Amino acid sequence: MATDPDGAEQRTAEREAAAQQEEEDAEAERRAEEEREAEAEREAEEQQSEEELTAEDEAEQQTREEEREAEQQRQSDEEAADESEEVTEDTTGEESSAQRHARRSAESYLQFSGFSRSCLIEQLEFEGFSTQDATYAVDALDTDWSQQAVRSAESYLDYTAFSRPGLIEQLEFEGFSTEDATFAVDTIEVDWNEQAVKSAESYLDYTSFSQQGLIDQLIFEGFTPEQAQHGVQEAY
Repeated sequence: MATDPDGAEQRTAEREAAAQQEEEDAEAERRAEEEREAEAEREAEEQQSEEELTAEDEAEQQTREEEREAEQQRQSDEEAADESEEVTEDTTGEESSAQRHARRSAESYLQFSGFSRSCLIEQLEFEGFSTQDATYAVDALDTDWSQQAVRSAESYLDYTAFSRPGLIEQLEFEGFSTEDATFAVDTIEVDWNEQAVKSAESYLDYTSFSQQGLIDQLIFEGFTPEQAQHGVQEAY
């Protein structure tokens, strides 16, 4: 019986190739399964992270809501306390909450500027206080209005020139009495000749005057003829 060695070898090679292919297919399937498992694990982790973040967001939102409610309750309690305090104070004739705030605001203004009584009341009214509360606040302060007039006069002279009558009139315009305005102007140390020079120079900075015309203008402002003459001679 004749043999076919070449055919046997071919069949052996085919079987080996098939076995190898099966191994490769099995390996590929195993890798695919590992990748599917890894993907599933990643998805599970991502879902868990999202759930944790959602839970944290919800907890944070709840905390903010609780804080907002607590703040609203605190404000409500304070308003109720203020209202109760105002009722109590009004019935006892003591200072109300609005009056107390007006008085503190008035004190604050007087710390940095001079005010007449009427101007300070108007300033508090401008802030929104009632006329009654503003008047109460100003009258509740122990204020020397003549000294306030002094402060105001000094403030004016810091940035512009005045004659003596002109400065008195300016203080009166602010609401100071003639007595307080006159006291203030006569209390501060002022060189009226120098004020005339400054006033003349100020006029010449923005317009032209003859010497006599400028002298007449300074006299109109309240300077004496001698002061006006001096001011023009020095400024011209």
